[in-house]
Amino acid sequence: MQLHTVVNMFGADLQRRYGEKIHKITLHGGFSCPNRDGTLGRGGCTFCNVASFADENAQYDSIEEQLSQQSGKITRAKRYLAYFQAYTSTYAEVELLREMYESALTQADVVGLCVGTRPDCVPEAVLDLLQSYQQQGYEVWLELGLQTAHDKTLKRINRGHDFACYQATTRAARERGLKVSCHLISGLPGETAADNLITLERVLDTGVEGIKLHPLHIVDGSTMAKAWRAGRLPVISLEEYVATAGEMIRHTPPDVIYHRICASARRPTLLAPDWCSNRWLGMNGLWQYLLANGGQGSAL
Repeated sequence: MQLHTVVNMFGADLQRRYGEKIHKITLHGGFSCPNRDGTLGRGGCTFCNVASFADENAQYDSIEEQLSQQSGKITRAKRYLAYFQAYTSTYAEVELLREMYESALTQADVVGLCVGTRPDCVPEAVLDLLQSYQQQGYEVWLELGLQTAHDKTLKRINRGHDFACYQATTRAARERGLKVSCHLISGLPGETAADNLITLERVLDTGVEGIKLHPLHIVDGSTMAKAWRAGRLPVISLEEYVATAGEMIRHTPPDVIYHRICASARRPTLLAPDWCSNRWLGMNGLWQYLLANGGQGSAL
């Protein structure tokens, strides 16, 4: 499967630019989230349980320890991106963020940062800090969780911000020359494939360097899990996801980098859909779909 021939994938892009494989190491900074600690709300987004994709025990290790432990298990790469993924990785005082980010950047063989966060948690001081690392020659990506451009859905899934907030943060970041990657979910309650394409169009019109796309997972511990157990929440099938994600990729300009086109969740945390326990099912399905219908940008 040669996905990079039909999609502009992040791994292949890094390989071209650095001349070698660059591996993302996921780090847990022990951050919280304003949608969990009572600042905006409690319980978080209705789809969220961080344990489905991140090791919660990792937060008790230092950044240096996490990098050392994970890099020691990697055999296919010798240089790394430090990826602050869990919760809201800009949700702290700037000096604490500086200390944490630089704990990663000062480690040998780390070429840059990927910082996952919410669009309502990126003040100008944080943007300036990230810009300073980029100006030093580091690879820096600001990964903004949006999920959908439809305000009605954002309210339904308890995001706590609207699309205008995402637009403002994205524009402020890009004005500083920072690269923005937007997280999107296909299969959210009440949304159709056409709604997903509208979201993509609005994200592209705002301006973006990267996209992360994955199907909705129903995970234990989330608010959605209750609705699913009660039979009130249908889940996206593999065929539906492949067709929807495939068309989104085909409607994306070739220069936009896809950091992810599918994802899996860990069992036993994953409840549904079953096929999301193996991300290769979705990736292989998309590979076949794009081969048959045309690759990234072919529908523009």
